[in-house]
Amino acid sequence: MAVFRPDRPNGAAVLICPGGGYRHVVVDKEGYEMGRWLSARGFTAFVLFYRLPGDGWAAGPSVSLSDAQRALRLIRHRSSEFAIDPERVAVMGFSAGGHLCADLATRFADTVYEAQDEADSLSAKPFCAAPIYPVISMVDGVAHPGSKELLLGSNPSQALVEAHSPDMNVPDDAPPFFLLHAEDDDVVPVENSLRLRASLKARGVAVETHLFEYGGHGFGLRRAIGKPVGIWPDLWLSWAKTKGFA
Repeated sequence: MAVFRPDRPNGAAVLICPGGGYRHVVVDKEGYEMGRWLSARGFTAFVLFYRLPGDGWAAGPSVSLSDAQRALRLIRHRSSEFAIDPERVAVMGFSAGGHLCADLATRFADTVYEAQDEADSLSAKPFCAAPIYPVISMVDGVAHPGSKELLLGSNPSQALVEAHSPDMNVPDDAPPFFLLHAEDDDVVPVENSLRLRASLKARGVAVETHLFEYGGHGFGLRRAIGKPVGIWPDLWLSWAKTKGFA
């Protein structure tokens, strides 16, 4: 993880999962830039360099989730070092990193790796989650094809598809969600966010959803400037304040 520490910590931390289609990790516009934006507002930001399932790790499709769970637990374990409240650790993710964000926020209690030390006795449940233009469903016609193939392989079973579609794995005790998507996204269909929203609502989980007519995909911070979607970071910040996070 790369850490962005604020001059005056507000006690909250955000684990950032950049996108990259599970082919690579886009650490600039969906990582470092977001880390700087958050730290300028008092948040301690941690940009996660997660392992990629297509690289042949023994954990297979769950390898990225293993890293996200471990990262959140380590942040909690070392909270005094970073002057943060161990309870107030959120997760934010973009595109395929949005899938990882949603995966963590729905499967935080799943055992996907063997405990390494005392940090792994801590909860991996985030305080709140913000998947931004996320890959969610692994169902054909909705899934981002590249992410799906790299995550699950060429011909995944129905069981594998369901296990790695966060909208199909929402627990009753999932944390609050903030969803954001542009309806003209021609890479990851907006249906991904809509499916997750419907599942969260069905479970009675708090969710705020923002849809924009224009914005495309992968806008992060820099490509949103001057467009209506450019207000999204402030929308997230206002929402976070209502949840007692900020």
